[in-house]
Amino acid sequence: MDKRPPADGGDGCLVGVIRIPVKIVAVLVVLPVRVVWELLVAAGRAAYRHVLGPLYVHVLQPLLRALGWLLTTLLKLVFVWPWVGLWRYVLVPVGQGLAWVCRGLYEQVLAPAGRILGTYVLYPLGAALAWIGRGGMRYLLAPLAKGVTWIGWVLGMSLFVWPWVALWRYVLAPVGRGIAWLAAAVYRYVLTPVGHGLVWLAVAVFRYLLRPVGLGLVWLVVAAYRYLLRPVGLGVAWLAAGLYRYVLTPVGQVLVWAWGVAGRIVAALWRGLKWIS
Repeated sequence: MDKRPPADGGDGCLVGVIRIPVKIVAVLVVLPVRVVWELLVAAGRAAYRHVLGPLYVHVLQPLLRALGWLLTTLLKLVFVWPWVGLWRYVLVPVGQGLAWVCRGLYEQVLAPAGRILGTYVLYPLGAALAWIGRGGMRYLLAPLAKGVTWIGWVLGMSLFVWPWVALWRYVLAPVGRGIAWLAAAVYRYVLTPVGHGLVWLAVAVFRYLLRPVGLGLVWLVVAAYRYLLRPVGLGVAWLAAGLYRYVLTPVGQVLVWAWGVAGRIVAALWRGLKWIS
């Protein structure tokens, strides 16, 4: 039953020695598993076609539809219809009646009373208050505000402007000039020489310490790669290639062949059972 083309003779006897026991084990293990799998699939299809499908269509589906209709009716009866009736037959008529009462009260009572009050009370009172306010603003508040403003300007200048001007002119400006002269002297005679010395020290450390150490580390890494990592990597790659070619590939081919043989045997047995039945 194996119709594959014969393999070339380049694989060697090791492949044949591994392939034959693997074929025997695969036939003994895969064939029963495939037979049990096909029987389970056929039993499942038959159960779904003759039992579960009709049960769902003729029993469960009508039962679920009736249950859904019953739950919908109960929910409407409890949560929808009472509120609809309350809104339609209680709240809407009461609201319309209150609106009619408020409209009549406003048109017949509040609007005429407001017009009378505004015409004969509020308007004369407002005119009198406006006249009093204009007189008080012109002859009392304006002169008082000017006097208070002048006094405030004098006090503000005396308390908040002139002391700060004197402090700036006779204290802060001389102190600032002294600090600037001191900072310039410190920069010229202290920081500049110290900076030059630090730069010289950094250049010397880089030239005579960091650069030789860095070159030594680079040489060490290159040597480790060339004489250690690369030979080890080549050996591991050669071992993996040999394992794949002489072990994993024959085992995979044998398993595929055994699965196909089991499928053909199961198909033949299934056709024989159908022909007998």
